[in-house]
Amino acid sequence: MSPSSTPSDPTSVPTPADEHRAAADHFVTWLPAPLAPTVTLPAGPSTADDPVAAWTHHADALQALLDDPASAELVLSNPHIGDVPVPEAVDRFCTNDVVFHAWDLARASRQEPGLDETRCAEVLAGMEPMEEMLRASGQFGPRQPVAADAPASDRLMAFLARDPDRRP
Repeated sequence: MSPSSTPSDPTSVPTPADEHRAAADHFVTWLPAPLAPTVTLPAGPSTADDPVAAWTHHADALQALLDDPASAELVLSNPHIGDVPVPEAVDRFCTNDVVFHAWDLARASRQEPGLDETRCAEVLAGMEPMEEMLRASGQFGPRQPVAADAPASDRLMAFLARDPDRRP
């Protein structure tokens, strides 16, 4: 799934997690808060003006942070995950969220998500013990039905309140 391979007006295509532009906005606006005050990501273009440019800027800023050897020395204190090095915090907060919403955007733009099944199984195994807390947070709707032997990506999406068979 690539931002450049989306339809010419992807913002009009509904996604399973709200509308397309809202999903793009979520990608670029939510992560700075949990990283602060340890790290400040540089501001970039608005998703209202150009969602692809905004995401590209955000992804480049995250990659620069991860490529900087000094980042490994920074420790983020977070009430949910404790004290962890910044690269680990980025992985825990960002990588999974990108996986979830990449599926949303791929489905909305009529692309196959192509998620890594091993990664999906690992993410699901990490999230299932926190199911009650996640549902109570209001960030996730009810788990959707899916076969126990379904691919890990389908089981993960069902856990995240998405219908794995959804097609626009």
